[in-house]
This record gives sequence, structure tokens and C-alpha cells, in this order.
Amino acid sequence: MKQSIAEIKNRLINVQEENDPYLKQLSMDERKGVQSLISAWRKRRALEKKEHDKFKEMTFFEEKYHSQGYELIAGVDEVGRGPLAGPVVAAAVILPADFYLPGIDDSKKLNEQKRLSFFHAIMEQAEAVSIGVIEVEEIDRINIYEASKKAMITAVGTLKTQPDFLLIDAVKLNVPYPYEAIIKGDGRSISIAAASIVAKVTRDNMMKALDEQHPGYGFASNMGYGTKEHLQGIETHGVLHIHRKSFAPIKEYLAKSR
Repeated sequence: MKQSIAEIKNRLINVQEENDPYLKQLSMDERKGVQSLISAWRKRRALEKKEHDKFKEMTFFEEKYHSQGYELIAGVDEVGRGPLAGPVVAAAVILPADFYLPGIDDSKKLNEQKRLSFFHAIMEQAEAVSIGVIEVEEIDRINIYEASKKAMITAVGTLKTQPDFLLIDAVKLNVPYPYEAIIKGDGRSISIAAASIVAKVTRDNMMKALDEQHPGYGFASNMGYGTKEHLQGIETHGVLHIHRKSFAPIKEYLAKSR
């Protein structure tokens, strides 16, 4: 008696290899539903292999410095340089040596659902996680580039476990640790990618809270970036204390409204 489509679907979950005898047996089953399941299984396995290979590729820097004797490697990244409103947020994350999270990548390349899932996995498994936040007043006072660096330094400095090496996304920092600054590091290092995810989710939650306090600007969806909805909100409701007065559109609006 042939298995039902539902039974085959459940059993395929445990099949890992293309040369599995059960998969070969199914290939003889001419039912369209069975062939569709086989096709879906192959696509899923191809995606899993791609994510596994990408993950291994992104452990290059961690393995490089682990092999040199460094044990506690912190990835460091920031988010929020470009928005017209809200803070800049950085994160520092120390992952365990056996950390495995296929699919991890630059937070900007992940949808919100996957970012949140990865955020919880990182927070649960990381050796240490710390956040640095620089608010709007200081961004306007020292400029966004310096504020971004200060947020990163704050994140590193408040880690509960002291790192012995840093992997930083692109920026050179004045810190008491050896480090490597990696161009586009959030897509090339699992530690920096983890930091980018933690920073992004943390800042997004801050902007959603600000949206509840200041409706009409669309902060929950635009995260403070200069979208049409946000600019319209400024025209309608005016500039808030959380807007970056040193940024061109806000500066121009304030000059125009004097």
C-alpha cells in the first residue's frame, strides 16, 4: 500500500542526503504530489547547503584569530547613521567558539521576522552582549561619524566579559584591544553580523516606542529615515526634539520656518 502524501511529507523531514534509499524509492512514484515534495526537498536542501557554506565563509576572521590564540572575539557594529531622527546604536557581541546559525548575515539583508528570530538566538547563546546608544543632542554636537564611533566604544567598554580581540565593521577605533576593521564586515564575519542584528533590532524597538509617543511621522515603519511619510510629518507637525538638527533636511526646514 502506497504512503499518503502527508506521510511522505513527514518522513522527508528526516531525509538528509540525495542518495538516501527512501528518496530513491520515492523517485519511482509517479504521483504529481510526490514529485512536488521531492522537488521542494531538493530546493530546501540546496538552500540549507548555501546557508551552511556562507556561514563557514563568514567564520574566516574568527578562525584566523582563534588560531592565533585569541579566545574572546567581539564583533562590533552600529546602525542609524542615516536617519533624520533618533539615536545611533551600536552593539558588541562575543559569540561562543561553537556558535552555529546558518543564514546569519548583515541585518539589512534579513527580513524583520528572520532578524527577530536570529536576535533571540544570539541573545540566548552569546557569551556577552552590550549596547552603546548616542542620543540626538550629542549627534548634533559632535557629528554623526564621531557619534557612531562613540557608540561602538561604549558598547565595547560595557561588555560584562572583557574581549581580547575585536572585529569591527569598517571603522578604526581608539580602544585598548587589538582589532581588525573589516570593510562590509557585517556580511563577512559572523560576529559583526551578530552585532549588526542586535543593534538593528534594539534601535528599531526604540523607534517603535518613539512612534507611540509621537504619531504622525511613521517612525515605526521608517525608523527615522527621510521617507515621504516622515517628511510630510515634519511639514504637518513640525520638528521634534528627537530630530537631528544638524542634518540637511531638518536644518533647511528650521531655517525656512523662522
